[in-house]
Amino acid sequence: MKHGFIKVAAVSPRMRVADPVFNADETIKALEEARNAGAKVIVFPELSMTGYSCGDLFLQEMLIRGAEQELLRVQDATAGHDELVMVGMPLEVNGNLYNTAAVLQDGEILAFVPKQFVPNYAEFYEKRHFTPGDPDVRMVPFGDTEVPFGCSILFDVDAVRGLSVAAEICEDLWVPDAPDISHALAGATLICNLSASNETVGKDAYARQLVASTSARCMCAYIYVSSGEGESSQDLVFGGRSFIAENGVILAHRRGLDEPEFDVTRITYADVDVHRLLHERRRVDTFTTADDDYLHIEVHMEKLDTPLIRTFDAHPFVPDDDAEKAARCNEILNIQTRALARRLMQIHSKSAVIGISGGLDSTLTLLVTARAFDLLGLDRSGILSVTMPCFGTTGRTYNNACSMAKALGTTLKEVNIKAAVLQHFEDIGHDPEQHDVTFENSQARERTQILMDLANKTNGLVVGTGDMSELALGWATYNGDHMSMYGTNGGIPKTLVSHLVRYCAETEKDPVLQKTLFDVLDTPVSPELLPPKEDGTIAQKTEDLVGPYELHDFFLYYMLRCGFEPSKVFRVAVRTFCGEEGEEGTGTYSRETVLYWLKTFYRRFFNQQFKRSCLPDGPKVGSVALSPRGDLRMPSDASSALWLVELEKLS
Repeated sequence: MKHGFIKVAAVSPRMRVADPVFNADETIKALEEARNAGAKVIVFPELSMTGYSCGDLFLQEMLIRGAEQELLRVQDATAGHDELVMVGMPLEVNGNLYNTAAVLQDGEILAFVPKQFVPNYAEFYEKRHFTPGDPDVRMVPFGDTEVPFGCSILFDVDAVRGLSVAAEICEDLWVPDAPDISHALAGATLICNLSASNETVGKDAYARQLVASTSARCMCAYIYVSSGEGESSQDLVFGGRSFIAENGVILAHRRGLDEPEFDVTRITYADVDVHRLLHERRRVDTFTTADDDYLHIEVHMEKLDTPLIRTFDAHPFVPDDDAEKAARCNEILNIQTRALARRLMQIHSKSAVIGISGGLDSTLTLLVTARAFDLLGLDRSGILSVTMPCFGTTGRTYNNACSMAKALGTTLKEVNIKAAVLQHFEDIGHDPEQHDVTFENSQARERTQILMDLANKTNGLVVGTGDMSELALGWATYNGDHMSMYGTNGGIPKTLVSHLVRYCAETEKDPVLQKTLFDVLDTPVSPELLPPKEDGTIAQKTEDLVGPYELHDFFLYYMLRCGFEPSKVFRVAVRTFCGEEGEEGTGTYSRETVLYWLKTFYRRFFNQQFKRSCLPDGPKVGSVALSPRGDLRMPSDASSALWLVELEKLS
């Protein structure tokens, strides 16, 4: 359970209608299989001890007592094991029959949770047999003891901070006033739904949407599991559907109807991240737990860790699916375009000033500005594209900058800043052969001064080019490229910038501009502040200095959006970039490389907050943002000691 992960299982077992002995046998077999796989919460379908489709056989004493007897056998099979197990069970209480989830652990029945909403429409006629459950909790006799019975019960697991488990049954998910709301507000972070929903055309997609949206609204994990082919096919077909979701994301999905095997037990596994759910609830202040009348049952589990089966997107800001990626790029470009258009309209400006370098960021800014001018019906000649070559400028980037500016119909202006920078070096007494931070930053500040003055001269707006990854690392010259009058890229990480430019290149109809954009994409990322190599190529590559942007964007997402501590970020990064847990050298980077750049990331992120504290305005684009006026209100002098101490313990 390290880092808040816990493995859960949704089991759709082999079964026979009205045969509790067979069903108990299959339940015990499945329990052993799931246990051996490391699952700690194991959920079976609705009425799994008898089958859901027994009809009027539910009124038979033989079936009710047989189910009770076999549940005791399943109970015994849990002895000596600490997994939390839920099985579906008809239970007679005071002459009424209830559709319940029997919750078991370590040889005990912890509680019976009855179904609150009993359907009696379409193909369902449960009220013929079952009584709706009541939220109130009372004790009922079962076997030689008394067991809590009621809907308002939570199972608090001590092995994972914040793990509180609730149970509900099938229709409880589908109703307007769903019990999951009360469960979540009472503190439930994992809700288990024992279902026996039959298959109809389109139902799987709707159920998927419902489970995902429920887990998002309740900021919880959600296990949904339904009966398989063993149910009666007299009028209905059951497909063994299961979903495991977390905060709106389906972690795992399986349906027997889609598989070639027939009449088999199917187990779906996933790693639920409880601590991420807690972070999300802390972050969203409109989610508030309430004083509740729930019975909280303490559940003890040994704190053992199992290898993760969960995977993590190496590029969390970029969709994997090509169609989704294209749609996302178009949406982001529209956000940037309309934000800039609104600002230009507000200040009554028909001029924009952009420093173009031939790199990715300034390329994206130029493309967005051209779109904004088109949206406002302005002549693109009002865009002043300023190239400012100096010591590190290469012919490749210079030519690309000029080519783009002309192809887009903007006004190209060249200001060679070498003489001005050399004069500045003389004024401050700096040796131009000393290629230090003064040498580099003097160029950046000279360029910014020129852009600002040109904007004043043309009544224009300096549009900034810096992206979110650079802001996270502080890879910008303070009061240099760090500053503008409006920043369109501040909400976009570097890994996404390249995809946006690629999308523009692939959809561009002008062959000259398209060729230039593709060459920009092939150019190494560089600030070009140091003289080029003898062959005229770029000498200063950003990722050699601060590290790979794909790693830093990965770190940024899981640290800031998900609230992971450094050791957890390291763990999931190793799993993602180095191969399976416990293995090395099977992926893009070694463990040592990941750890080296992770330490760099945390040091720079804390030390460079002062640059983010005075950012120019710019649009928020995704769920991660660094604006001091919005998502990241962090003091510039906050200590990083707590985070760095943990990093030093890693290896």
